[in-house]
Amino acid sequence: MDSLPEIARVVQLPDGTYAYADRAPAVPSPGAPQIIHQHIHQAPPDRTVQRLALGSGVGAGAVAAGVYFGPLLVGVLTAIAANVALLAFLCVALAWGVVTVVRSIGGTDGQRATKSVRRARRRR
Repeated sequence: MDSLPEIARVVQLPDGTYAYADRAPAVPSPGAPQIIHQHIHQAPPDRTVQRLALGSGVGAGAVAAGVYFGPLLVGVLTAIAANVALLAFLCVALAWGVVTVVRSIGGTDGQRATKSVRRARRRR
C-alpha cells in the first residue's frame, strides 16, 4: 500500500479559487521581498543604420529618413534592375532575330555577313 499516491488535498487560495495542495502556488509572506523574473531580449539586427545615427548624435529626422527612405531605395533599385534585365533580354532577342533573317535570306550579302561573323569569332 505504500506505492499508492496520497490523495491530494483541495485548498482554497486567497483569491477564492480552489487548487490541489501539491500544485498550489507559493504565496509570499507580506514582509518578504517579491522575486520578479524579467526576460530581456535584444532588438532584432535590422536597425543598424538607425542605431548608428542615434549613437553618433544625429537627430530624429535622420532616423526617420532612414526608416522611410531605406525600403523606398530598395524598391527603386529593384525596379531599375528589372528594367535593365528586360532591355538586355530585348537586345538579345532582336540580335538573334537579325542574325536569323540575314542567314535565311542567303544571298551574297548574307554569305559575306556570315563569313565576317565566323572570322570575328575565330579571332577571339
